[in-house]
Amino acid sequence: MDEHVELAAGTYRVGEPGAEREVALPAVRIGRFPVVNEQVARFVAETRRPVAPALARKLADPQLADHPATDLTFEEADACCAWAGGRLPTGDEWEAAARGPDGRAWPWGEVFEAERCACVESGWGWTAPVTAHPEGASPCGAQQLAGNVWEWVSDRTEEGAWRAVRGGSYLDHAWGVRAARVLAADPARATSTTGFRIVIDSGRPA
Repeated sequence: MDEHVELAAGTYRVGEPGAEREVALPAVRIGRFPVVNEQVARFVAETRRPVAPALARKLADPQLADHPATDLTFEEADACCAWAGGRLPTGDEWEAAARGPDGRAWPWGEVFEAERCACVESGWGWTAPVTAHPEGASPCGAQQLAGNVWEWVSDRTEEGAWRAVRGGSYLDHAWGVRAARVLAADPARATSTTGFRIVIDSGRPA
């Protein structure tokens, strides 16, 4: 699950309808999947980092090894990215990876299709393995950018100290898993519906 795909350098359309803007981005490698529990378990073991009981239980469950890692604060997710040689994506990078050069509404296109993601309409009701929806991949090949779990990005929000999360979760409806959707989140609060993925800047080893 440590795979990365290339987000090509270029100009991308980001933002909600009516407030869209174009951004020029350099090439980066972004995680094909959200970080999974197996990866976080390695991070915790190697760094001897203490974790909350809710996260410890998930890391110890082999049936959840390939599910997106949740119950991490922003700081914990950021530290795991650094340990892996990368960083959290910016909101623009995340959205560009999800929408592609044509600025689509969902990673697969302009029409919502519940079977392409884990959301309310698809009836999952819990996190799904990160490989469960290959048909929901974005143009650059990244998967799970709609639904399953929200993902931390590095952006601060208008609330100042809060951070942004992207992508929606298995508890969100079609509107909530659009690629342009942004939610403000308390960075100190770890939840069972928020995970993250890693970006590696071009020129750094994979």
